[in-house]
Amino acid sequence: MSKILVIPAIDLRGGNCVRLHQGQYEEEKVYFDDPVKMARLWRIQNAKVIHVVDLDAARGSDEHNRGVIHRICAELDIPVQVGGGFRSMADIDRAIEAGVYRVIIGTAAVQNPDLVSEALDKYGCSKVVVGIDARNGEVRVQGWTEGSGLDAVEFALDMEQRGCRRIAYTDIGRDGTMEGPNLDAYREMGSRLEKARITASGGIGNHHHLIALNALQEFRVDSVIVGKALYENVFPCQQMWCWHMKDQVDLTLFSTAPLKS
Repeated sequence: MSKILVIPAIDLRGGNCVRLHQGQYEEEKVYFDDPVKMARLWRIQNAKVIHVVDLDAARGSDEHNRGVIHRICAELDIPVQVGGGFRSMADIDRAIEAGVYRVIIGTAAVQNPDLVSEALDKYGCSKVVVGIDARNGEVRVQGWTEGSGLDAVEFALDMEQRGCRRIAYTDIGRDGTMEGPNLDAYREMGSRLEKARITASGGIGNHHHLIALNALQEFRVDSVIVGKALYENVFPCQQMWCWHMKDQVDLTLFSTAPLKS
């Protein structure tokens, strides 16, 4: 059995790398002020994919982080998937043209599900992901600030029927807590899906949590987004990855390990 893919997360707000606690914007912690450098460091540590969220755009702010995201895409030689603020085909077109490998549609998938169908028709299922952010099983929108009244599993099934083949599923109550992922939620959704795969997100705090998720591959979980735990250096192997010497690292030299096809 193959291992699930670990995807480092970069959440952007005001041009900084930040992490929220359970989706609360007032509980924000700024980790770094150079997201491009942060992305390159993850790449040196052999990341195969980078996950970026534009928190400002997700809340509908005009002060978004698109310029920073485009620079990240230009600097890396691995896929960059981006979520936050994709409300129209024009938004999606601009991102793909700027080098974003995969767009994650969240709020717009709820408010305008036909946009998902249109994007899938134009770019295919490898380029379009539906992001489901849920609290107590209810899909949340507008950067997690509003409820939708939709059940997360039923919404995922609708997206699958439209052709979506990947769901990025975040349990908001676990996000930023490092207390462990909501395994039951992934089992429930994965047992109902027939074609789409799940990228888990929220709650990772140690390698035991990764092992627990790895055991859910039969429930269609094949990857996991990790944010705060990486920033807090909880994994022993990070001590060998020159984390505390990041200002001395040559960020022009990427790992020679082969990329996952």
